[in-house]
Amino acid sequence: MFSALELTLLLLGAAVLGVVAFRMLHLPPMLGYLLVGIVVGPYGLGVVEENETTHTLAEFGVVFLMFSIGLEFSLPKLSSMRRTVFGLGMAQVLCTIGAAMLFGWLVAYLLPQVADISWRAAFALGGALSMSSTAIVSKLLTERLELDSPHGQQIIGILLFQDLAVVPLLILVPALAMKSGDLLVTLALAGMKAMIVLVLLLVIGQRLMRGWFHIVVKRRSQELFMLNLLLITLGAAWITERAGLSLALGAFVAGMLISETEYKHQVEEDIKPFRDVLLGLFFITIGMLLNVRLVVANWWLVLLLLTGPVLLKFGLIAGLAKLFGTSTGVALRTGLALAQAGEFGFVLLNQAGGLHLMDPLVIQLVLASMVLSMLAAPFIIANADAIVLKLSANEWMMQSLALTQIATRTMSTQRHVLVAGFGRSGQSLAKLLEEEGIAYHALDLDPDRVREAQAAGASVSFGDAARRESLVAAGIHRAAALVVTYANTPSALKVLHHAHELAPALPVIVRSHDDTDLDKLRGAGAAEVVPEAIEGSLMLASHALVMLGVPLRRVVHRVQAARDERYASLRGYFHGASDAPEDAEHLHVRLHSVTLSEGAKAVGKPLAALKLPEIGAEVTILRRGKSRIEVTPEAVLQAGDIVVLRGASDAVARAEQRLLK
Repeated sequence: MFSALELTLLLLGAAVLGVVAFRMLHLPPMLGYLLVGIVVGPYGLGVVEENETTHTLAEFGVVFLMFSIGLEFSLPKLSSMRRTVFGLGMAQVLCTIGAAMLFGWLVAYLLPQVADISWRAAFALGGALSMSSTAIVSKLLTERLELDSPHGQQIIGILLFQDLAVVPLLILVPALAMKSGDLLVTLALAGMKAMIVLVLLLVIGQRLMRGWFHIVVKRRSQELFMLNLLLITLGAAWITERAGLSLALGAFVAGMLISETEYKHQVEEDIKPFRDVLLGLFFITIGMLLNVRLVVANWWLVLLLLTGPVLLKFGLIAGLAKLFGTSTGVALRTGLALAQAGEFGFVLLNQAGGLHLMDPLVIQLVLASMVLSMLAAPFIIANADAIVLKLSANEWMMQSLALTQIATRTMSTQRHVLVAGFGRSGQSLAKLLEEEGIAYHALDLDPDRVREAQAAGASVSFGDAARRESLVAAGIHRAAALVVTYANTPSALKVLHHAHELAPALPVIVRSHDDTDLDKLRGAGAAEVVPEAIEGSLMLASHALVMLGVPLRRVVHRVQAARDERYASLRGYFHGASDAPEDAEHLHVRLHSVTLSEGAKAVGKPLAALKLPEIGAEVTILRRGKSRIEVTPEAVLQAGDIVVLRGASDAVARAEQRLLK
């Protein structure tokens, strides 16, 4: 028998080895935790036994995960994605639960050994199977630069509703388990109790949260901020538990309350260590539940429960996405990404097992199939394009149409600059090229950004610069230069590979975070690599030297010498604890295009009458048809005009309302 310290060291050592192995294979660490649990658990090597301590710590992992999910549920975000979240997402969860209940009844009818499965158990099973892995899917989409693609937006919308649906499911499943004569009364009481607790937390908490955080922050103590964060998270979880609800529900509400404050991003960073470590322990305990011998003995049932739900979810989600008006390719990619099980499915399955709703054999078999589906998810998503092209006859046509649209915009362009990525850096580059009279064409994967930029007159198309076909359509053979404006080395290496094959003489300029991958990018054919961290330090040093009286000519010479030697004298530095990645979300100023409809409030009024500068918004461009109108206070707005606003997000939103309503 191991002591507490020995047990902790054993779990930590196994977890480190498992995560290192899966990181080396470029797979999510969550799968490493699951495998560690299977190996060291009572059904594997048997070195770790299940006990109350591990289950309690694992439950805290779910609490912090729900808190993090709550941080993402701001009301503006839900409103902007309401059709996908509450339309497609709700339809997916409800239909999956219904289909899973039917599947459960069918299994109970065909297999006598699980014939005692009730409709309550089938409902709980359906709720578990309706979940998909937010952690795995969001990570893979980010790495593949598909988060802002059409199917990426749909996938995130469905995942948001799945995460939100966990809250009522965590209330419903225990209510269904109660041996009550009147189930409706039981559910009504549970719903009423939840409503009272949530109203108290949301109404009172909303009024107290911002003011209390102001008091804590004014003390200027990171330790106090962290203690306060833990108090709020665990305190809200305790309140809901005392009310007979789940710990996770309270943590979710606490996250929602903090998401409305300006401290959201700081809280996200501070909570990560607790969430990731405890969530890792949760997945280890899930792996410990898996009886490998039982799975091997019933391999055909596990295979059935793996392929059945995965194919069912794939077909169901793809069909629903198609009904909601998406193209076949987008619908199939959405279905493939969400066909696997999710982390909250384990939570619901654990809850159903603890309430004795299901036979332990059924739980073991379903658990095994869910783990295997999650192990298969990275491989399915990695090969999604090839699968879609085989399943959809018109996918080639749709891709050809998109490439044709890019080619049409660039057909008459010669000696232009091809810009990969139209984020902040890409737009700044485009503006400078325009001022110099140099033609450019940009490719970007964010449909909203492309739409707004096109409306403002920018030469940009929706397309992936890391695809060979997109570069050809954008006229890489006629281009004068190619600039990769986003700092993503794997994608930049793909762009360099295709550019070297298609146009070996074309100079390619690549942006990177620092000098870590400088040699790798130059070795792949980049003419210039611009490490933003070093360039920032060069600009900072040059301003400081000029202020200190060093002649400007000498400063310019030093900066140019550093660039000429490819930053050799500046590469390498002393690392410290504060060398964390910068948070890219702290970009306060944004551009936004607004098209004035016939009934818009601003139609017929001069710009001065709208008083937009008073709310922090500035009109940078005014387009009427294909021409630009000079932006003056006397300029009278007309229906059909496109007004490009600049300012902070909230100021731009208020300015848009003043223009339209």
